[in-house]
Amino acid sequence: MALVSIIIPTYNRLQRLKQVIAALENQEYPLDNIEVIIISDGSTDGTDAYLTDLKSPLNLIFVPQANAGPAAARNSGIKHARSEYVLFIDDDVVPSPQLIIEHMQLHTSRTNLVVLGPMLNPSDFTLSPWVAWEQSMLEKQYRSMQSGKWTPTARQFYTGNTSLARRHLSEIGGFDERFRRAEDVELAYRLSALDIEFVFNPRAIGYHYAERSLRSWMETPYAYGRNDVVFMRERQPWLLSAISEEFKYRNRLTRILIWVCVGRPIISYVTQGMLRSIAGGSSRMQFARICQAGYSAIFNLRYYQGMADELGGRANLFNILEPSNATMTTKK
Repeated sequence: MALVSIIIPTYNRLQRLKQVIAALENQEYPLDNIEVIIISDGSTDGTDAYLTDLKSPLNLIFVPQANAGPAAARNSGIKHARSEYVLFIDDDVVPSPQLIIEHMQLHTSRTNLVVLGPMLNPSDFTLSPWVAWEQSMLEKQYRSMQSGKWTPTARQFYTGNTSLARRHLSEIGGFDERFRRAEDVELAYRLSALDIEFVFNPRAIGYHYAERSLRSWMETPYAYGRNDVVFMRERQPWLLSAISEEFKYRNRLTRILIWVCVGRPIISYVTQGMLRSIAGGSSRMQFARICQAGYSAIFNLRYYQGMADELGGRANLFNILEPSNATMTTKK
C-alpha cells in the first residue's frame, strides 16, 4: 500500500488532539504505511510536553514552533513529510476508522487527484448555533457533490480532511503564510492550474468537534471577504465574475440587507445586533429556520463588508456586484 504523511497543525486543543491521535491509532489502513506529523503552533496548554512523552504505535513526528498560523504550521509539516501522499487533518476532526483507506483507495487507482472528505457533526457533541449553521452549509455542499448536482472545485478544498500527492504541494510552493484564514482555498486555486481533479469521497468521514466563539465566527467571513479581493488582484482574476454571479442568486432579503448596511457602520452595527438577538432567541426556542436565516444574514454581511474594506469602500464593492446599479445606490 502507498505511504501517506498525515499533517496535523495544533494550537491549544490538547484534549481534542488526544481523540484525534487515538482515532488514528485505530485506522483500518496499515499503521506501518503511515507517518503522523503534528506541528504544535506555539501551544501553551501542555501539548508540547504531552507529545514529547507520548508512547504510540504510530510513527509520530512532533514538530514544535513559535506561533505563526496554520499555513506556516502546515508548510513545516510538508517539509518533514517523506511519503508520496499527504493527508491534512485538523486537530478537531476525529477520523472514522475508514478515513485513510478511503482517501488512499482513490489515489492508488487514479492519478492527479485531490480527494476531499466530509467533516460531519459528531453525535456525542452539541454545536453552538452559529457553528451549527456553518456545518449545515457544509452538509448542503456535500449533498450537492454526492448527488452530482455540481462537481467539486478548489472552493471546497478544506484542510480539515483532504489529501493529495506531496509533489503537487512542492510544485506550487506550499501554503501562502500571509494568510491565516482561507489559506487552504488559496492554495487550492493554485493547484487548479496544475490540471488536478478535485474528487469528493463521502465515505472518507471525519467528525468535526468544532468549537468557536461568536466573535471568532464573525471574524471568519470578514477575513474571507478581504482575502478573496487579495486573491482576485494577485492571482485569480476569474473570481471577479464568479463573485458577481453568485451575488445574483443570493436571497433577495440578503441582497437588500447588504445594499443597506455595507459601508454604513452605524446601520450595520445595529442590524447585526438585532440579527444576533433574533438568531439566538430562535435557537433557544428551537425555531430552526429563523435561526439559520439570522446567522446566514450575519455571515453575508460580514463577508461583503470585508470585501468592501479591502476594495476601499462600498462604491467599489457595488461596482463589482451590480455595476449597473452602483452609481445610483452609492449616492444615497
